[in-house]
Amino acid sequence: MMPSPTDSWPDSWYVHSSPPGPAAPALDGDTACDVCVIGAGYTGLSAALTLAERGYDVAVVEAERVGWGASGRNGGQLISGYNKSISAVARLSGAEDARRLWDLAEEAKTLLVQRVERHAIACDLRWGYINAAARSRHRAGLLAQLRDAQDVGYGRLRLVEGDDLRALVASPRYDSGLEDSGSGHLHPLAYAQGLARAARAAGARIYENTPALAITTDAAPVLTTPRGRVRARFLALAGNAYLGALAPALTRTLVPIVTYMLATEPLGAERAAALLPGDHAVSDTHVGLHYFRRSADHRLLFGGGVNFANRATADAQAKLARALRQCFPQLAGVGIDHFWHGSVGMTVSRLPQLGRLSPTAYFAHGYSGHGVALTGICGRVLAEAIMGQAERYDVFARLPQRTFVGPPWRVPLLRLASLWYRLRDMV
Repeated sequence: MMPSPTDSWPDSWYVHSSPPGPAAPALDGDTACDVCVIGAGYTGLSAALTLAERGYDVAVVEAERVGWGASGRNGGQLISGYNKSISAVARLSGAEDARRLWDLAEEAKTLLVQRVERHAIACDLRWGYINAAARSRHRAGLLAQLRDAQDVGYGRLRLVEGDDLRALVASPRYDSGLEDSGSGHLHPLAYAQGLARAARAAGARIYENTPALAITTDAAPVLTTPRGRVRARFLALAGNAYLGALAPALTRTLVPIVTYMLATEPLGAERAAALLPGDHAVSDTHVGLHYFRRSADHRLLFGGGVNFANRATADAQAKLARALRQCFPQLAGVGIDHFWHGSVGMTVSRLPQLGRLSPTAYFAHGYSGHGVALTGICGRVLAEAIMGQAERYDVFARLPQRTFVGPPWRVPLLRLASLWYRLRDMV
């Protein structure tokens, strides 16, 4: 019996609802190119598409399959801005760069829509998002976000409370939230697959099942894989939480954090619509946040929980199912068809990290939960920098790149941080 194209994938509703199809060939032998991109997630595919459209010879090397990592397993939430308020960004970068960063984040959403439309990517893109206050004391933070948005002229947020909120989110847990009509949600794996098709059509070569074993970052970079090498003029590192030890200089600036998702059994159109009548994506304000949305086949997709030690726990599914039923008591007894987890790249500042390992080796990662939108623009500006136009790339690169503590204290301290945040969320 021939293996299914989904056999090598972690189980998720995404894989079953948008099967990835046959794998692209693995690299077999040596090759050369203008730019070698490491990682076929959103960042790498965005960079590859931009470069290939400009006539560059691009080779994308992926250890698994297109979208196998966070790009194919995430919550699918397309959220404005960053995992920091724009006023907090300004305290790190200065007001002028903060304004540029906000504009780039807005361009990120426009770029995504343009690519979905231009390349006919069937990823079920829909609009509407709510950031719900998990505790009544979090309402003040929502109001601060609203003021920040008004300061930059973003008029698509509104505060919703009480019965008005429950008309949009049929959960007893939330009393206030910020509705953002300029944010939305999509099918993340289908979007990644669509970007890959667009990059291939533009001329990029994609090699799947080809792990990067070693790189050199001198004037003539070389990537070594199990069955061949890639010689390039430039390297673009886009592995994010799955980069591993390929670039030791980056390992202390980025922490992979595990988060979890589940998909309920089909609820039927009427029952699913009653949970989220406006078809919004929702996330809450806990540090170990919960996030959810409806699927096209009338399930609830529900995620949350974090493990700062970057490993899944045996009781994670039971905990997440319990959180689902606490959030929506009306789903008591509903079956769970799929459960999965994946790693998110987190930085100390909760802001993306872009920079250079050398004049020929660039990187972009660390979106800290806002990657559906930001990966696209960061991949584009990385490509621009390789093409000799680094002004926009350097707005990101100027952000502070602080380091986490290294071994042997990293995992114990991250576990302690995880416990602290869980306790704080309970207060």
